[in-house]
Amino acid sequence: MDRRDLLRSAAALTAAAAGALPSAGTARAASDLTRIAAADQPGAVWRPAASANFTVSSRPSSYRIDRVVVHVAQETFEDTVRIFQDPARRVSAHYVVGSADGRIAQCVRERDIGWHAGSWSYNTRSIGIEHEGWVDWPVWFTHALYERSAALTAAICDRHGIPKDREHIIGHHEVPGATHTDPGPHWDWVRYIRLVNFA
Repeated sequence: MDRRDLLRSAAALTAAAAGALPSAGTARAASDLTRIAAADQPGAVWRPAASANFTVSSRPSSYRIDRVVVHVAQETFEDTVRIFQDPARRVSAHYVVGSADGRIAQCVRERDIGWHAGSWSYNTRSIGIEHEGWVDWPVWFTHALYERSAALTAAICDRHGIPKDREHIIGHHEVPGATHTDPGPHWDWVRYIRLVNFA
């Protein structure tokens, strides 16, 4: 690669990072940068839920955020994201964490209200994190999933001043009136809270 090619590549990357319209050759790189930049959590990829599946808000000024709700999706990572993107489903969580590699998708901005807890009061005050897998198959709860999810929860707690304890980091089954059992009996809460506090 000669000096002119290097300068052209550097200019294209700078333009993409600054939000300028990329040339055809850099469209994919710019799209990837946009998808990452849109997320509240560094390293998360922006995979937005359908606008019919959450409530636009201005939290924490409109509602105080004081909980993280842990879910297990009973689905794969990609199917969970697709459900949130289907306007007929009327459901969403802020984040989805993958089992094998701990990858993170953000589907709803933290300032907005995800429809994940089954309780309007808890939806307004919480951030919801879905985890790929099934409650009765602990093989889905990998080291990568626990580590990445715990780091995500720790960052959310830091951003919103949420204590890193079991009173404020709860399972879906602990939401008053919940009909769900997730994250289920195989979720290792001791390990998870320890990882959150060490993250």
